[in-house]
Amino acid sequence: MIRRLALLTLPLLLVATAACTADTEAPAPSRPDQAAGRPSPFADCAALTSPPNGSTEDPAVGDTGGSRLPELSLTCFTGGTPVALREVRGPAVINIWASWCPPCRKELPAFQRLSERADGQLRVIGVNTQDSRTAAQAIGEDFGVRFPMLVDQGQAMQRALRRNAFPVTVFLAADGQIRHIDTSGALDDASLTALVQQHLDIAVGA
Repeated sequence: MIRRLALLTLPLLLVATAACTADTEAPAPSRPDQAAGRPSPFADCAALTSPPNGSTEDPAVGDTGGSRLPELSLTCFTGGTPVALREVRGPAVINIWASWCPPCRKELPAFQRLSERADGQLRVIGVNTQDSRTAAQAIGEDFGVRFPMLVDQGQAMQRALRRNAFPVTVFLAADGQIRHIDTSGALDDASLTALVQQHLDIAVGA
């Protein structure tokens, strides 16, 4: 009898260790009105197609050896006109996350601090995926996350980037080219600062 219970328990343990992959069953998205009555903690997305420093100069063009963001439009957590990813102006750090992913929750405060330290130099953008609106909002409220948040319930961005595991962080240069995609796990302040310096050539102050 004990052996039979052990055999039945083993598959459940294997499933539990597979958290933070796109194949893991995530909570069903809630209806948009389930968080009604509570203001969104996230910033709106209206400025994402303008340079972070407010410059009116066009981004550099040419073959820089990188790739561009997918030809997708995602809704903003706060509503409004969907944002075409190809029109997002860099430099930017884009974090794809879900509230049920422990490494995602661990690193979100570091991304908020980066957005504060790098204000005017680059922008930090979140992409919440495979999540419920109420869970994402609760994380934003609890962790003090204020940067703009896009919503991608269908995992379209991850699929286009050919990345399955969470979290995913994309480093986008001012010319619109992807310089690096990081899937190494939860990033902290030091690793984020180093990656921004390495791939975007921006020195972010402490």
